[in-house]
Amino acid sequence: MGAHLRRAAKLAAPVLLAVFSTVTPASAANSEISSADTAWMIVATALVLMMTIPGLALFYSGMVRKKNVLGTMAQSLAAVALISILWVAFGYSLVFVGDGPLLGGLRRWFLAGMTMDSVNPAAKTIPEALFMLYQMTFAVITVALVAGSVADRMRFSAYLLFSIGWFMLVYVPLAHWVWGGGFLGSAGVLDFAGGLVVHLSAGAGGLVAALVVGRRRGYGTENLSPFDLSLAVIGTGLLWVGWFGFNGGSALGANSRAVMAIIATHLAACAGALTWGAIEWSIQRKPSVLGMISGAVAGLGTITPASGFVEPWAGIVIGVIAGGVCFWACTWLKRRFNYDDSLDVFGVHGIGGMSGVLLTGVFASASIGGASGLLEGNPHLLLAQAYGVAVTLGWSVVVTYVLLKLVGLFVHIRVSTQQELEGLDISQHGEALQ
Repeated sequence: MGAHLRRAAKLAAPVLLAVFSTVTPASAANSEISSADTAWMIVATALVLMMTIPGLALFYSGMVRKKNVLGTMAQSLAAVALISILWVAFGYSLVFVGDGPLLGGLRRWFLAGMTMDSVNPAAKTIPEALFMLYQMTFAVITVALVAGSVADRMRFSAYLLFSIGWFMLVYVPLAHWVWGGGFLGSAGVLDFAGGLVVHLSAGAGGLVAALVVGRRRGYGTENLSPFDLSLAVIGTGLLWVGWFGFNGGSALGANSRAVMAIIATHLAACAGALTWGAIEWSIQRKPSVLGMISGAVAGLGTITPASGFVEPWAGIVIGVIAGGVCFWACTWLKRRFNYDDSLDVFGVHGIGGMSGVLLTGVFASASIGGASGLLEGNPHLLLAQAYGVAVTLGWSVVVTYVLLKLVGLFVHIRVSTQQELEGLDISQHGEALQ
């Protein structure tokens, strides 16, 4: 019996060798790709896409008036569809393919040359196609965020043109400068998941848009209270959970750093919600639901640039600071300058993103992200972070202003008075909630 087995093994050996020899090259090509990292990043990608639809769509539409709910949702939906195609066409290539100081190249125009097994040097353990898709979801939500500042009054056609231009001229350059090998990253600026690229850019752009478009009819004299805060609470929950993919996924792998980023993210959201609620409670004797969800989102936005660089306890401190600073921006600062940032994109995301970037320079720990901040004896990081804030703020403000003026040459940016009174749902989409 043993002799027969040995003889069968000898006969089978060439066949097995031939089979495995045909598999080996493919396996070698995939040797760096990790199944665990790939699985986690697929989940993270889905979570971040969920942040825009339905998360942001519900969050924003729950805070506008009934006559503008569908129009507000349409803006988030349009951002997903439009920016996704532009990202594949040229956005990904210009941001992540090539390491020029200002822009990448067009080698991956419409994903040319991308294969199932290719990887990007920035994420060597997952397929390049997955890295491209994950980064797409960041571009999508950044453009969608800006719409909150001009809710209730921007013409849909103008929003589409503005979104195309803003993506090309603001998001793509900033993302390359920070993450794609550009001059801000080379200068030592740290932004783990988008404090500069996403939140500060969208907040600054939103503020400029609000100023250029002008205040809503009845602002300061009429009741502009939210239609259905329950939608906004559901949206907050989806954003909160999705942020685990937003920040945790930015570790680009299923690893301990991703876990630490998620912990810091969750704690910051909790601290932000409690802080904002406590401030309202002390002033108004009642903590509002709108305040608590605003505080949670403020904590989430503020921890974003720091999440992969700080220890969990710092997430709590950053969340407390976020709740206080963003509350101040959405109340005193907004009243002081009398601007109509409809859904407080600047007050929450702009001020939160700016604060988070600077606080990264304070709380960054070498044991988490390999970089030391001010508390660990490195003041230079704080200076680098301030430099990143200045560049991002200046670029976003100037380009957004010029872009809106250009769009205004082709279409009316704002709906007419009559259209605004009847609502965007009817005037822009021919539909309305019953």
